[in-house]
Amino acid sequence: MTKLDRTISIAPMMDWTDRHDRYFLRLISSRALLYTEMVTTGAIIHGDADRFLRFDPAEQPLALQLGGSEPDALAKCAKIADNYGYQEINLNVGCPSDRVQNGRFGACLMAEPETVANCVAAMQDATSLPVTVKTRIGIDNLDSYEYFKSFIQQVSETGVSTFIIHARKAWLTGLSPKENRTIPPLDYDRVYHLKRDFPHLEVILNGGISSHEEIETHLAHVDGVMIGREAYQNPYFLAEIDQRYYGATDDTPERREVIEDMLPYVEREMAAGVPLNSITRHMLGLFQGRPGARAWRRHISENAHKKGADINILTEAASKTR
Repeated sequence: MTKLDRTISIAPMMDWTDRHDRYFLRLISSRALLYTEMVTTGAIIHGDADRFLRFDPAEQPLALQLGGSEPDALAKCAKIADNYGYQEINLNVGCPSDRVQNGRFGACLMAEPETVANCVAAMQDATSLPVTVKTRIGIDNLDSYEYFKSFIQQVSETGVSTFIIHARKAWLTGLSPKENRTIPPLDYDRVYHLKRDFPHLEVILNGGISSHEEIETHLAHVDGVMIGREAYQNPYFLAEIDQRYYGATDDTPERREVIEDMLPYVEREMAAGVPLNSITRHMLGLFQGRPGARAWRRHISENAHKKGADINILTEAASKTR
């Protein structure tokens, strides 16, 4: 199997990185590794697995992020996902929401390194795909570097060699998930330190990255960078990625080309019963920072939800930009 290139990846973000968003982002960058939203083991085993796991082949390279804490359930889901054609299975050990804590997975698992090790070992036994872990640098009062290092050491002994580190600790009580994405201070040096202590591991850094200058700084210390909110709120930020980090020689797609390439997908999905605004909501940031960006957002926001709305909403909105 060809080694998956994780130089640049787009973070799994609940309610954001669904299949429509991923298809859209793939039109801007063909190389960045994309991640699904976190999918719980219960949703796959007891729900409509196809609804949560299906994707357009154009989204590749694509990784699935799972949420769970039962080794058998995670192994079963990894095996199911393998048949769908994902290129990586990632375990969420970083989400701090109450719903996730109540299910005993996400960031609270940082307090249970043995459980995490058992989970990833079971997943590895069930699939030939690479299994990775996305985690924080600490939780609550378990926030020393020594604890973080011990956690990574114990989990890596299972054979997991790729860790995606959100360079903030999480407070499981007192902060909302939104606040946990911004209030705990970033500590990039701690992630750099981890890479120095575990040079054989692939360490991907995540958290607060919003410029190519920052990406290049981080890549001098770690193996890859994962971009979160910037990729969603300002998706055209990704337009330079293929050339800057992967040596692509193709022309960078223009914003209007992205829209034109998106139209057949929108028509196809609408014909299958998908509401227009379920797709266009992901496109609102396309003209971020450009003349007409507000008019673009407003036209889509005010019209895409209306009865009878079709792809003309996008072309009309684009005509308001320069």
